[in-house]
Amino acid sequence: MIASNMSAEAGNMKRGLVLEGGAMRGLWTAGVTDVMMEHDIWPDGLIGVSAGAAFGCNYKSRQPGRAIRYNTRFARDSRYSGIKSWLTSGNYYNAEFGYHTMPRELDIFDDDAFNHNPMAFYVVCTDVLTGEAVYQELTEATEDTYDWIRASASMPLASKMVALQGRKLLDGGVADSIPLAYFESIGYQRNVVILTQPIGYQKEHLKLMPLMRLSLRHYPKMVEAMDCRHVMYNQQLEYVAQAEREGRCLVIRPKEKIPIGHISHDAKQMRLVYEQGRAEGEEYLDSIRDFYGL
Repeated sequence: MIASNMSAEAGNMKRGLVLEGGAMRGLWTAGVTDVMMEHDIWPDGLIGVSAGAAFGCNYKSRQPGRAIRYNTRFARDSRYSGIKSWLTSGNYYNAEFGYHTMPRELDIFDDDAFNHNPMAFYVVCTDVLTGEAVYQELTEATEDTYDWIRASASMPLASKMVALQGRKLLDGGVADSIPLAYFESIGYQRNVVILTQPIGYQKEHLKLMPLMRLSLRHYPKMVEAMDCRHVMYNQQLEYVAQAEREGRCLVIRPKEKIPIGHISHDAKQMRLVYEQGRAEGEEYLDSIRDFYGL
C-alpha cells in the first residue's frame, strides 16, 4: 500500500528528464533514452545541454535510433565533421551540413512529430558576453530551433559563436552543465538525471585555459566562466547527489568511464558506447517507471 501511494503521488508530479552533455559520450545517453522511448516512457519535459540537446531533440521528435544512425553513417564524412570543416568554416562539426542539410535531406528530422509532441523541450546555452546560462524552450521545429540546438553544442575553440536573438552563444555546459536546479525551479519535481561520467568523477581545471584566454580575450566574462567551470560542475554533482539522497531525482550514470573521447570518427566505437547506454537503460527501466509513477 505504501509503495502504491508513493507511485500515485509521483504520478501527479511534473516529470522531467535532465541530460548533461559530454560531446560523443552523448551517444551513451542516446542509448538510454532510445530504450525509454521504445518502452513508451514520456516525461513532461526534457532539458538538454550540449550533446544532451543535440541528441535529446530526437526524444521530442519521437525518433529512437536516429542519433546513432547519422553519427555512424557520417563518421568519416568530411562534410559532417573534421579538420577540413574546422579550417574552412570555423566549426569542427559543420554547421550547415550537420544542422540544416542532414536533418532536412539525408536523415530527416521529424518536424511534425516535434511540433505535436506535448513534451516541453529546453536547451541550455552560454551567453558569451555575460558568461551566464540562457535557457530556451523550443516548441516548434524551425531553422532557428536547429541553431539553438547548435549553439548549445558549440564547444569553444572547436566552434564559432552562434548569433541568435541579439546574443552571442556557445556551449551551455560552460554555465550550467547539469541543469537540475533550473528544472526544479520551473516546476519539474520528479527528475531523471542522465550523467555521462561514473560515480566519483570530479572535473579538473581546464588545461587549455591559456588557449581559451587567447581565443576569447574580448569576452572576459566567458573566460571567467570557463576558468571556474570545474568548480561549478563539481558543486552541481553534489547538488544532484543530495537530490538523489532526498529522493527528488533518479540518477543514471555509466558504471565506468565511457570509452570514447570528445571527438570520434570510429563508427564501431560509437556503436559500442551506444549499446552500453542501451544496456544501462534496460537495467533501469523498472526504476524509471516506479520513480515516474507509471
